Amino acid sequence: MDSTEFRKRGKEMVDYIADYLEQIESRQVFPDVQPGYLRQLIPDSAPEEGEPYEAIINDVERVIMPGVTHWHSPYFFAYFPTGSSYPAMLADMLSGAIGCIGFSWVSFTKCSFPLIFLTVDHVLKCIRSPF
Repeated sequence: MDSTEFRKRGKEMVDYIADYLEQIESRQVFPDVQPGYLRQLIPDSAPEEGEPYEAIINDVERVIMPGVTHWHSPYFFAYFPTGSSYPAMLADMLSGAIGCIGFSWVSFTKCSFPLIFLTVDHVLKCIRSPF
């Protein structure tokens, strides 16, 4: 995938996600599948060649979505989904593009640790924490 196709598919993915969330009420909240259901829907071996994007998205609907518990559904009351707002999803995209892995000071972006601490400070001030 080159940058031109990435731009095209990225816009399509944003539309897919927005449509998913706008229409989530029409989906069954809890999956009606049995353990092992994927084995019948996925080939025994990986494909020799990459598949077209459209086929992958079709597989998401045909194979993956039947096994998903839809946490954003207004009919799902077990947990409160956090970190899944539209701004958070955009932040995930940016984080994925930057791609730094923070397992050490050398590998972690030098702004990341200070940003984490400043963000926590902001949250503590918002909740009027004595810390």
